[in-house]
Formats: sequence, structure tokens, C-alpha cells
Amino acid sequence: MAEKIALAPCNGMSANGLVSRVAVGDCRKANGNAISICMGSTSADVEGKNNEMLKKYPIVAVNGCPNGCVNKILENKGIDVAGTVAVNEILDGYEVSAKDPFRLDDEAEECVKIIAEKLNKTVDDLILKS
Repeated sequence: MAEKIALAPCNGMSANGLVSRVAVGDCRKANGNAISICMGSTSADVEGKNNEMLKKYPIVAVNGCPNGCVNKILENKGIDVAGTVAVNEILDGYEVSAKDPFRLDDEAEECVKIIAEKLNKTVDDLILKS
């Protein structure tokens, strides 16, 4: 059984990238089984100093846009992801959207709640599976 599930949020400059980061933070606060990892540090680690830590827990990639950068970065590091949450795809099913990559308005906060709920469910499901 996995002790924790690591969430890897998008660090991109899109509105959904911001939603991704805030939702991961909210999930981590609410769910004792969730931790987060820094994708900037992961990307910059050309020496592989983070590899052991990246392989310690199952990782869920949380992509903001269709480019799937989080998955690509982890794949380039030889890390298999345990799951992927595509913020843009999930939010397509709702009548709210984030518009600003730097600030959350009321509508973007609703997006955060939707994604945080999905992340909590994903973390709980992966803990149960392991």
C-alpha cells in the first residue's frame, strides 16, 4: 500500500495552470495522503538528484492544458505516472472557466474546487488500489 500519492501540478502560464497549482495545494491541505512535487525543480534537475524522491511515491500528473507537459517532463525523467488529471478536459464539462493565469476570480475558484475534488478522489482511489 502506498503511503502517499504525489501530485505534480502544471507550472505553465495558462489560467488552468494556475487552477492546477491551487487545486493541488488545496488537495494537499485536505487530504493527508497527498503531497506535492515541484515541477520546476524536477525539470531543472539534470544531474538526477531528485530521482530517488520521484520514485518514492506514485505520481499523478496534473496538466493544465492539452500539451501534457507534466507527463512529458516526468517521462523524460524515466518516471511512470500512476494517473493523469487533465484540468482543461474536466472543466470542459462545466459552465465555469478560469481566464487569468495570475489571479483567481470567483469563477476560477469554482474551477479550483472542481479540480481539487477530482484530485481528492484520485488520491483516495490510488491509495485503495495500492
